[in-house]
Amino acid sequence: MDKSKKIDRRSFLNQATSIVAGASALGSTALSHSRILGANDRISLGHIGVGRRGQGLASLVAQLKAKNVEMTAVCDLWKVNREAAAARAEKAYGRAPRAFQYMEELLALKDVDAVLLSTADFQHATHLKLVAEAGKDCYCEKPMANNLDEAKAARDAVLKRNLVVQIGTQHRSEPYQIAARDLIKTGALGEVSKVEIVWNYHGPRWRGRPEVKQIREQDTDWRRWLLAKPYRPFDPRMYFEFRLYKDFSSGIPDQWMSHGIDLVHYFLDDPFPRSVVAHGGIFAWKDGRENPDTFQALLEYPKGFLVSYSTSFGNDSDSFTRIMGKAATLINIGGEGSPRWKCVEEKGTHEDDPGVKRVEKYVTLPGDETIPPTFISDNDLSHMTNWFECLRGRKQPNATVLHGFAHSVAVIMAVRAYREGKKFYWDSKTESILDRPLEKAVS
Repeated sequence: MDKSKKIDRRSFLNQATSIVAGASALGSTALSHSRILGANDRISLGHIGVGRRGQGLASLVAQLKAKNVEMTAVCDLWKVNREAAAARAEKAYGRAPRAFQYMEELLALKDVDAVLLSTADFQHATHLKLVAEAGKDCYCEKPMANNLDEAKAARDAVLKRNLVVQIGTQHRSEPYQIAARDLIKTGALGEVSKVEIVWNYHGPRWRGRPEVKQIREQDTDWRRWLLAKPYRPFDPRMYFEFRLYKDFSSGIPDQWMSHGIDLVHYFLDDPFPRSVVAHGGIFAWKDGRENPDTFQALLEYPKGFLVSYSTSFGNDSDSFTRIMGKAATLINIGGEGSPRWKCVEEKGTHEDDPGVKRVEKYVTLPGDETIPPTFISDNDLSHMTNWFECLRGRKQPNATVLHGFAHSVAVIMAVRAYREGKKFYWDSKTESILDRPLEKAVS
């Protein structure tokens, strides 16, 4: 490998950090998080990474433009994405946003209050750190990180500046997930000993992106996209189907387990697993992917319960979540974000009451009389709304950088357990992942 290429990549990260820090010193920080936006002040947004997921986030923002928000700048390495995003923003807001290929140019804009970040999985933490160093508030897609050192650096950069950062684990803002948590908080389930999450899908997930055939290397910056990853020749499949390749994503854990385990943390107030084991493989779609299409992890938590997370892309059998307590079981019917929660109460036990009775009751919201509930989360605006409200009031949102750090730790541990065939343990004091129990590590 040409050593000059390696130096160029490192130089980019150093140069980007210097440029961003300079912009902050010139006053961009004061223009973002140090002033409280009033109800009539426009929130000026920049958007970095405006591909398929970015388009979905931009659509949510456009639906909330009555809250006096505007997408004033967009950024993407690929020319086609960048131009398409600028055109959509112009149609939504009546004027064209500024468009940039490189994020440091957007971050230097003094009039941009906050940034939406929806780049590739492995880029989130690095980019969030740069956004924070520019003094900008941020909406950062999940997973917040898939590298522990990068997760710590991003978290610390945000906390140092007291920024308002919303992580894209949007289920924390959805009304039915909040209702489920409220029910758990009443003690209705009794002592919880196990959580089971099974989310399935039948198909070669993340394979077959049409953009693979559209992109030309000269219309993007492949070296910049790689960040600090080892150089390799341009590969349009890795560029758009990065969730299938282990250098850039873990696939199922990064994308799906991050949501599932974040909900466990939210429901049960236990943010870090004590230990994790995992298994999986490529059993259904032998199409060149490196990440498993079938994955299962077991996580033990300090409060004394076990979490089982499982996904298969080879079969679409019923998905569910079960939170199992001594007094009742809270059951979610359906996969990620489903509103169909019901509580099954146990009357007696098999030992003292052979005629045990099971009482089922759906979790409902005021004004929703449908059984089961019909609320659909895909187009729910609550998470983005929560972020906007917190930007104005300088309050922390529903999914903070600390929550993002916690789900990242659980996912990183699960991925290492799968890839290395070991059981891993979390040391909360040193914030490190160990391959032996903590008491043995200390001795």
